[in-house]
Amino acid sequence: MSAAFVLRSAVSAAAILALAGCGSATVGGGGSSARAKWVGSVVRTPDGGQLRTTIYYGPWQCSAAFLSRCESKCAAQGYPLMGCMWLADIKGDWQGRYLFMPAEAGGRLAITHCCCDYPTVSNGRQLREKWKNAREGFRRQWGSEFGEWPSTNGANWQGHHIFDLAHGGPPVAPDNVLPVPQDVHQVFNDEYPACYAPGGKWLTPGPARPYVD
Repeated sequence: MSAAFVLRSAVSAAAILALAGCGSATVGGGGSSARAKWVGSVVRTPDGGQLRTTIYYGPWQCSAAFLSRCESKCAAQGYPLMGCMWLADIKGDWQGRYLFMPAEAGGRLAITHCCCDYPTVSNGRQLREKWKNAREGFRRQWGSEFGEWPSTNGANWQGHHIFDLAHGGPPVAPDNVLPVPQDVHQVFNDEYPACYAPGGKWLTPGPARPYVD
């Protein structure tokens, strides 16, 4: 299964930004700059506040903690872990009011994929057709929560399936599609086979903080 994300544009009564999903909370830190970065427009949240989403793109090798979590996840499904890819970090910054006073909150979510030794599926073409038929509506829905779907020179960014379709990932699940620039998407596609192959770098732990803002 993918380490996917669901960001909801809502803030709790305690003014804590809701960042929920199968990813893990992270803090930006050391390392080099991210391969790419997207800063979304400000969107209104149901509580009357404002939310801005920023996405930092890898891929990076998973930290030891992420690898351990993936190993347990794969074992629970009856598969060995072949590798783990830390695809991106999603950062949310909220501004609004709490108890009638100005307030700010934020958080980050790591988007990782556990490359369990899944068999490939025979209906990959049908899954891709399902995504192709649904992607315009998917982009509109995504944009209503996080700001307009990213594009470069008028060309929409690719929708990357975190749990890949070749191994049976859900094609239109809201928590399984991440907008990715074309050059980064190519890197992802090149590295996924290596993540599923035995003995590769994606089974070696990386730093807990692989990039700087």
